[in-house]
Amino acid sequence: MKIPYVLLLLLLAALNTIGPFAVDTYLPAFPAIRAGLHASQLELQQSLTAYMLPFSFMMLWHGAFSDAFGRKRVILAGQMVFALASLLCAFAPTIGVFWLGRALQGLSAGAGVVVGRAVIRDVFDGIAAQRLMSHVSMVFAISPAIAPIIGGVLASTLGWRAVFAFLFVVALALLLMTWRLLPETLLPEKRQSLHPLHLLAGYRSILGSLPFVMLALSMALFFSGFFIYVMSAPVFLIQHLGLNERQFGWLFVPMVTGMICGSALSARLAGKLAPRHTVLLAFGIAATATLINLVLSYTLGDSIATRIPQITLYTFGMSFAAPTQTLRALDMFPHRRGMAASCQGFIQTLAMSVVAGVVVPLLWDSSHLLAWGMAGGLVLSFAAYAISLRQCAGLTANGPAS
Repeated sequence: MKIPYVLLLLLLAALNTIGPFAVDTYLPAFPAIRAGLHASQLELQQSLTAYMLPFSFMMLWHGAFSDAFGRKRVILAGQMVFALASLLCAFAPTIGVFWLGRALQGLSAGAGVVVGRAVIRDVFDGIAAQRLMSHVSMVFAISPAIAPIIGGVLASTLGWRAVFAFLFVVALALLLMTWRLLPETLLPEKRQSLHPLHLLAGYRSILGSLPFVMLALSMALFFSGFFIYVMSAPVFLIQHLGLNERQFGWLFVPMVTGMICGSALSARLAGKLAPRHTVLLAFGIAATATLINLVLSYTLGDSIATRIPQITLYTFGMSFAAPTQTLRALDMFPHRRGMAASCQGFIQTLAMSVVAGVVVPLLWDSSHLLAWGMAGGLVLSFAAYAISLRQCAGLTANGPAS
């Protein structure tokens, strides 16, 4: 079935908003949630881990289910569960119930992200797929900018529970949009079995591929360079920069501007710059931002002007590389794109869970440590990417991997 480009672009970008909205919208409400649930800063920080770990686990299954049952059904189920989980968070009487609601949000939030990637490859190939992936990233990137602003306004005017009521409305709207607008893109004859042995063979093939795992890990580590600032935003912005819960846009708007511009450049250069050169140029841009960040963290005091611009430049480089890296990973397993997208997402979100629950609390007390965290993530990302390239070169020299 022919799907109008603009319709597919807007719908997939909208489905991708659930992930950042589930995280970024409630960050400005942290002080209010702590007071309302009588929780400590660490207990509330662990609500991020409660979300990220199930999110990572289900990343392994969303794509496999969509390979078996079709893309649309899995997306619809995910939005339904997320809507109900948001209501549970909104009415949570204790931090334990709140963790449960966040865990259920994590189990369902990845469906649109993972299956959406597979939808793109169902419909387009090559340069056209890269352009659509880049355009989806551009539109999707707006959500991390507006999510904390919306969350801050809701928390300060209606109370923190209104944040999760808002997430319920968003999920319900996406459920209806998907039901009415999204056609099924996976033909019945292309669907895969959910037989345990068939699934085991698929997961073994994908997760046993060192080039694939290293590429997915490289993307996760690249992302972690700025993700530490997102996850530490309540401390970084309020304690270090002296802002309040309604001023989170000072971090998220510039950061997202960098993401949009990076994705736009990736779309514009699709087919004009070799994929490897695109990624290497992106690493160079991010390395420049990282060095500036380290220098300024030791020479100038904490302020918006001395901490935010280089994070924006970093996200520009990261988003410039992301569409190329994502498609390269999916194209390693063209007959199992849903499962490959699941495995890719699992590796990335598992890494993010570790960053959110373990690394960020070790870094957030110092802007110096946050700068070193960005640098460490970038160095490790480049190392993983180099290993992936080397392994792919070896496989090519020795014949097809399959």
